[in-house]
Amino acid sequence: MKIDMTTLQGEDKMAKKSKQLRAALEKIDSTKAYNVEEAVALAKETNFAKFDATVEVAYNLNIDVKKADQQIRGAMVLPNGTGKTQRVLVFARGAKAEEAKEAGADFVGEDDLVQKINSGWLDFDVVIATPDMMAIVGRLGRVLGPRNLMPNPKTGTVTMDVAKAVEESKGGKITYRADKAGNVQAIIGKVSFDADKLVENFKAFNDVIAKAKPATAKGTYITNLVLTTTQGPGIKVDANSF
Repeated sequence: MKIDMTTLQGEDKMAKKSKQLRAALEKIDSTKAYNVEEAVALAKETNFAKFDATVEVAYNLNIDVKKADQQIRGAMVLPNGTGKTQRVLVFARGAKAEEAKEAGADFVGEDDLVQKINSGWLDFDVVIATPDMMAIVGRLGRVLGPRNLMPNPKTGTVTMDVAKAVEESKGGKITYRADKAGNVQAIIGKVSFDADKLVENFKAFNDVIAKAKPATAKGTYITNLVLTTTQGPGIKVDANSF
C-alpha cells in the first residue's frame, strides 16, 4: 500500500497544533472572567502561532439590531494602530484624486476601477469615495457589500476629506458593526505589541462600544466579552474591569 506522505505530514501538523492548543487552554480558567490587563497578558502567553498573530476582541451585546435605534456601527482610530498595513482604494476625480494620491492611497480611479473590481480584482482592504462618486460605486454593491467594503458615511469612508480618510485608514482606523445576533468583533493589534499598548487599544475600543449603548436597550448591555489571538483560545474578560 502506498503511503501518502503529504497526508501524514498534515496529520502531524494538526496533532502538534492540537497539543499546543490544549497546553494553552490549561493556562486559562474557563470559569473566570479576567480583568483587561490579565487577559492581555494571557493572550500573549498562550499564543503559539509562528507568525505575528492578530489580537481581536468579540462582544455580545444585548441589543435588537432589527430596531433602527439599536443598530451599532461606526469607525475609530486606535491609539496605537492595528499593526496591519491597509491597502486603500479611493474613488475620486480631479483635485480630490490628486489629494488621495498625495495622502498615500494605493489605488485611485473611477470607472476603470469599477471594471477591474467587477472582473474579480480585490487586492485592497479599505474603500473610500467622495459623495459624487457613489453613483458609480453603487454598481459594486454585490461585490463590496458582502465583504463589508462598501463606503459609508457612518464609517467616514464617504467624504470630501479624502486625505484625512486615507491617513486614518493607514494609521490604524478600524470599523465595527453589530451582526444580527448582536456580536461585534474588532482587531486591537498584534501579539508583538507591548502589553500596555494592547490594553490601551482595548480600553479605547471598549469606551466607544460603551458610549454606543442605545438608550432603548434594556438589561445588561455587554453580555459576553472575549479576547483572542489568531489560532489561540478565547479568554473571557470582565467588562466591569475597565
